[in-house]
Amino acid sequence: MAIKQVPPLDAAWLLLESRDTPMHVGGLFEFSPPADAPPDYLREELLRIRALHTIPPPWNLKLVQAPLVGARLPLMREDRDVDLDYHVRHSALPHPGGQRELGILVSRLHSHQLDLHRPLWEVHVIEGLEGNRFALYVKMHHSLIDGVSGIRLILRAMSGDPNEREMPPFWTVGAGGRSKADRDSDWPDPLADAVGLARGGAAALGGLGRAALQLGRAAFDGSPLQAPYRTPGSALGGHLAGQRRFATQQYELERLKSLAKAGGCTLNDFVLYLCGTALRRYLSEHSRLPERALTAGIPVNLRDPDDESTGTAIGMMVAELATDVADPRERLEAIRSSTSEAKRHLAELPPEARTSYTLLINAPWIAGVLAGLGGHAPVPFNVGISNVPGPKEALYFNGSRLDALFPLSLLLHGNALNITCISYAGTLNFGFTGARDTLPHVQRLAIYMGDALEEISDILLG
Repeated sequence: MAIKQVPPLDAAWLLLESRDTPMHVGGLFEFSPPADAPPDYLREELLRIRALHTIPPPWNLKLVQAPLVGARLPLMREDRDVDLDYHVRHSALPHPGGQRELGILVSRLHSHQLDLHRPLWEVHVIEGLEGNRFALYVKMHHSLIDGVSGIRLILRAMSGDPNEREMPPFWTVGAGGRSKADRDSDWPDPLADAVGLARGGAAALGGLGRAALQLGRAAFDGSPLQAPYRTPGSALGGHLAGQRRFATQQYELERLKSLAKAGGCTLNDFVLYLCGTALRRYLSEHSRLPERALTAGIPVNLRDPDDESTGTAIGMMVAELATDVADPRERLEAIRSSTSEAKRHLAELPPEARTSYTLLINAPWIAGVLAGLGGHAPVPFNVGISNVPGPKEALYFNGSRLDALFPLSLLLHGNALNITCISYAGTLNFGFTGARDTLPHVQRLAIYMGDALEEISDILLG
């Protein structure tokens, strides 16, 4: 059985794994069963999907050695005997089975590490959701998958046809349904990597050098380009404990797009505005709003539209959230200006340098965490904020309609909050992942985001 080396960017997530900083991402999927579902519908579905044992990558990938030791990149191999009774679990909510009970359970599940001696994923089927509904909570290690590829793989196992039945679960769906030879090509080949570096190394190094100079100048000349590691101290920093809190929010996508257009900005800019405004109020209430603006680290998908491979393929840009600006219109304009410069800066990088640029931004932070300085060393940005594109039409799994999906993310020392949203069937769904002991009442951020939306709506449309 072939043993493969994990690529450097994916390996970073494994090296950062600890009890206080579990490096998995997740998703919460809420379903309504079909109208003709029998009383034992969910139990029978569990029996059926647990009986399917053809498990392709990335769901059958297992670390060769755990825990991780030494400076060498970790190795993985395919596991031919995945224990689905372990990986696919059944839970039930206490009465009344509302969003509060669901949030408490998912917060607890997301706080626990994955077993590094097994394939790095779990699925929790959760019954008892109000309205005769059920939910799936899925978590996967970030070394296997990023947000874009994870959502694509899971949703590919669903159908737009509510009458389609006997569908296989997502962990039987490989990366694009390609041949084994094609899947093997996802693994790095040392010789091919060396050739690629020789061909593109000069352009990549030149691009990274120019980018570093631009960031250095931006740190001193008042440019809208936000340099990393210039973050103000805030309640979002510090050393984290392992427990997490999770909250959700959902909006009509067309409403947000219309407001973004009215404000002369992109949808992503408007998402940042909502996040920044909610954070401004949250921190103000705790008398901990920094004088300088909070900054956001924004992942940028580097995949082609038809790329269905797994692993991590993201770039990174840093922009300010204008939390130091009192006027809502001025705050929105400051965010738009900052993101415009960040996008221009990233676009000027040669394509072969963009993943390396992500490592360049995060490497000092990661090195500090690995050296035991997490929470005490500077961080490149205050909060991670992601916007993941999802399907435009409603989807079904064996007749059960997917009503909503909410992303959950990982946290590192110095970053006690992550906000990720995903579009689905005319909605934009936000997931707030916060460190329980650092940020009390994370659900208030979701409430304040709703208040921020109403306020800017009155300003832009009133």
